[in-house]
Amino acid sequence: MRATWRSLPAKRHDAGWEPGLVVPGADGSSLITDHYFPRAQGDFPTLLVRSPYGRGLPWSPMYGVLFAEQGFHVILQSCRGTGGSGGEFDLWRNEPADGQATVSWLREQPWFNGTLGTVGPSYLGYVQWALALDPPPELKAMVVQVGLHDPYALFHSDGVLRLDNALAVGAGMTYQHQGMARFLKAMLRLKRRMSEVVVAQPLRGAQESALGREVPWLDDVMTHPDAQDPYWQGASVAEAAEKLRVPTSLITGWHDALVDQTFEQYDRLRQAGCETALLVGPWTHTSAVQQGWTEVFAESLAWLRAHLCDDPSGLRPTEVRVHIGGEDTWRDLDDWPTAPAATAWYPTKDGHLTQEAPTDSSPLTSFHYDPADPTPSVGGPLLSPAAGPRDNTALEARDDVLTFTGPPLTEPVDILGPVSAWLSVSTDTGHADVFTRLCDVDPQGRSVNVCDGVGRASAAERTPSQVTVPMSTTAHRFAVGHRIRWQVSGGAHPRFARNPGTGEPRVDATTFTPVRITVHSDSALLLAQSSEPA
Repeated sequence: MRATWRSLPAKRHDAGWEPGLVVPGADGSSLITDHYFPRAQGDFPTLLVRSPYGRGLPWSPMYGVLFAEQGFHVILQSCRGTGGSGGEFDLWRNEPADGQATVSWLREQPWFNGTLGTVGPSYLGYVQWALALDPPPELKAMVVQVGLHDPYALFHSDGVLRLDNALAVGAGMTYQHQGMARFLKAMLRLKRRMSEVVVAQPLRGAQESALGREVPWLDDVMTHPDAQDPYWQGASVAEAAEKLRVPTSLITGWHDALVDQTFEQYDRLRQAGCETALLVGPWTHTSAVQQGWTEVFAESLAWLRAHLCDDPSGLRPTEVRVHIGGEDTWRDLDDWPTAPAATAWYPTKDGHLTQEAPTDSSPLTSFHYDPADPTPSVGGPLLSPAAGPRDNTALEARDDVLTFTGPPLTEPVDILGPVSAWLSVSTDTGHADVFTRLCDVDPQGRSVNVCDGVGRASAAERTPSQVTVPMSTTAHRFAVGHRIRWQVSGGAHPRFARNPGTGEPRVDATTFTPVRITVHSDSALLLAQSSEPA
């Protein structure tokens, strides 16, 4: 680790390790826990790290050893039903109570000085929010890295199944806590069988062959696409941020599959008046704790020292720090977002993108989406290694992908904030998806994705429906000579499950009908353009 991340801070203490402790969970289950600690005299604060992914690599060195060397007790615990802990794992229902039970156990430990922090990425962020629903008085700081608070939004977007995410989470939750060897074997099996699973008819149950076993909770989340379904009641712990007073640092990447959830968390914390900080890097969900670990660790350590050790010397002067794509620089900001209002760009019949508003809502152009040959996904905010910015040139050459491109820029354009699309579309079947993406086209014609989103269109032919598609949030500079491109298609497979075109549920569909999607002239791409100087 030290050879890989050469700029990690020097250790302050040698680290000790007390493995295999048994902590009683809320239902009496044995929660297996490892204790890391500084080998030094004195009082040290405690960090609670609860994980469903085991307690070995990478959690042991990255969270156990590194933070213990910096002067923290670290409790690394396997969630109920994982990593040797008793009981059965549930994707969300057990975490608030088991977190509270663990804090009760901490109070009885002679080395616990009454000062507690939490830290961790992904689901390790979810368990932090679960504890914060009723924060114990000892909790003085949180660091949520590429964190989850709403399981529904991890698996679905506007009722569209995030198929790639579902399969990746299924493999991770099922095998990672069983050790790195079994996890890698499972991921290789998933990679080999992915192409046949994602086109199965029906999709329901097909994942079992790729995962090597039945995973009942995964089948449940895939077959409940409606956010209002009682199945999802209690899944989101978003309300924790609405009343929180615990200083909270949020860390994410522009191509993280959970980036939108981080910005929701930030908005809620700000509205609640909670002390918070936001760091957004050029990372995906996994690269944030791989290539980005030096920055992520430094940010996390500075926040925890400031609020648990009364040492604010490592804090940066501004609340927000974001990486600017297209420029490869960092920018410190007092708040987020900075752009006050959205600027509209409109498509034209000849494939251009202009700021001149249309005078009518007439049909502009159309394309044919065939679920038997679905438009493929290229890069973007995924959990898989295929995530991130990618060359979209081959994708945009397909007949089922529309592009609208602005003129070469004579001045740089900065987008700092949310991006969305207002689409006026009609279809010939009444059932279709619209996938929309913002791209940066360089002078050589290479088109690279910046951010995107998906929505559902339910409209008959000649009767357009209006669909607002959130396209995430970005900080990106379109340089002089570059062009702004708006990409529109009928899907991104297997990132999102195919729309069968019939109205059938995606996981049960056995009949797939091609659909013609028409875009009308009153559609618009809405960009949070900043007028602030760089």
